[in-house]
Amino acid sequence: MFNECQQEIIITVAIVVGMLVFYFIVKRRSTPQTHINKSEKNDIPEVATHEKVKVIPEIKEEPLQEISLHGKEEGDFGVITPTSEDELKELTERRKSDKTIQKRSVPEHGKITKQNFSEFAGERILVAEDNIINQKVLLGLLAGSGIELIMANDGQEALDILEKDTNFLMILMDAHMPRVDGFQATRTIRENPKYDHILVVALSGDTASDDIQKMKNAGMSEQLEKPLRMESLYNIIYAYTGKETHKDELIEAIMTKNLDIYKGLQTCGGDEDFYREILSEFMTDYANSSDKLGEFLRSNNLQAADAYLLDIIGVAENIGAHPLGKIASNMKLALSDTLEQSYFSLFDQYKVQLDRLMQDIREYLLF
Repeated sequence: MFNECQQEIIITVAIVVGMLVFYFIVKRRSTPQTHINKSEKNDIPEVATHEKVKVIPEIKEEPLQEISLHGKEEGDFGVITPTSEDELKELTERRKSDKTIQKRSVPEHGKITKQNFSEFAGERILVAEDNIINQKVLLGLLAGSGIELIMANDGQEALDILEKDTNFLMILMDAHMPRVDGFQATRTIRENPKYDHILVVALSGDTASDDIQKMKNAGMSEQLEKPLRMESLYNIIYAYTGKETHKDELIEAIMTKNLDIYKGLQTCGGDEDFYREILSEFMTDYANSSDKLGEFLRSNNLQAADAYLLDIIGVAENIGAHPLGKIASNMKLALSDTLEQSYFSLFDQYKVQLDRLMQDIREYLLF
């Protein structure tokens, strides 16, 4: 009896032990073995055993290809704005080189008067100035010079004028004005390529170096100090007109017609102011000389006509009016022809030549 019980216990224990061994063997085979060096253990994050690890295949790098963007609709990408510093610098330098504003050196000269500004006849200047007195000073200074001044009462008016008319040599820009001041107006002007040919000159009483630098930063190329000096204004206009032969061309055009200005200047010792004074007196004294001669001829007062013609001949030669002097000489000789009275036909020529001469003198005096 005892032996049977002992035998059953042994069999039961053997079965339990066998089951335990089988369990551990199966578990050991199902658990993956990972060998980690102690030095690497702290560098690898713990991963839950149920997470799946995906293997990403190696991707070969392909060379980048240039992409050309073209667009026709709003927001066109056809032109790519440079973003690097070098590209922006290159664009800025290219834009500077595209400007048509050129400056020339101003030669030494004597005292500047209102008459000197007639050298720039035909130029147009836009003035942005809110002070009425300053506007009148400029208008009075350049009156009779042939320079056209367009007035704007503030920066916004100047911009409005430029929208419709860009034919200006320069803009005299007051720095401090209501609505839109000179700084903002100038920045707006310099941002628009269609105004690249127009010089912007600051009008300001601010003469400190930092104030002048602020004007330059806004795009004002030159600065005129208030109160305005006649010589400074002349120098600025001269430097940017580029018309070095303007005066010589006008003198040449006049002297080949009715007035030899070089001869007249030679008679006056090269003193142009004196020559201008003589021309003005000639216009006053002889503008109606044809009327006076006509009265002498119609009344048959040939002696008075002869004396008057002699006077005209001398004056005409002194001022360089050779054509008029020649006609007067021919008429004086013809006074002896009392039968045919050919001097009347010469008198008609005299009237035409006198009108032409007066026109040329007026042009020269306005220059």
